[in-house]
Amino acid sequence: TVTIDAMGTQHAIAQAIIDAGADYVLMVKDNQPTLAEDLREWFASVQAGGLDRPYWEHTTHDKGHGRIETRVCRVSEDVQWLAEMGQHWAGIQRIAMIERTRQIGERISVEHAYYISSRPVKAIEMSRLVRAHWGIENQLHWVLDVSWGEDAHQTRDKAAARNLASVRKITLNLARMEQQ
Repeated sequence: TVTIDAMGTQHAIAQAIIDAGADYVLMVKDNQPTLAEDLREWFASVQAGGLDRPYWEHTTHDKGHGRIETRVCRVSEDVQWLAEMGQHWAGIQRIAMIERTRQIGERISVEHAYYISSRPVKAIEMSRLVRAHWGIENQLHWVLDVSWGEDAHQTRDKAAARNLASVRKITLNLARMEQQ
């Protein structure tokens, strides 16, 4: 299963993933404005009781780093209406919304993230797929950029840049192995 941020939520990318025999979970933001609005409206209507459509729900709670975070993942197989609205996505099987509520002290914030997927999963697995995607982002890319300043490097030669990136990743993995 390929997970991609909103920038990769493109019809051609979804089709290429399906053609390769894989599944996708694609984040939907305003780079696909009609799809994003359709998903926001669909989930809002279902939650308000305006649409009687079944969906699966899975809730997780985390406490740490001075905050309490609750994630509610809602997943539906009700995707036929997307095609009726002119939204044709290769292999689409599910739509999903993850609602994140964070409490830091007295301050509470709520965020919603929307996804489309070709993988026929229920909420618990969708929640795991999305968290695994962000785990990779947080554990690798963040460390390479923030701790090692990778984005600030101005190596112009493509081969040298690839070699330096490989050396950084090997070194990071060796450092992590040493800590265990």
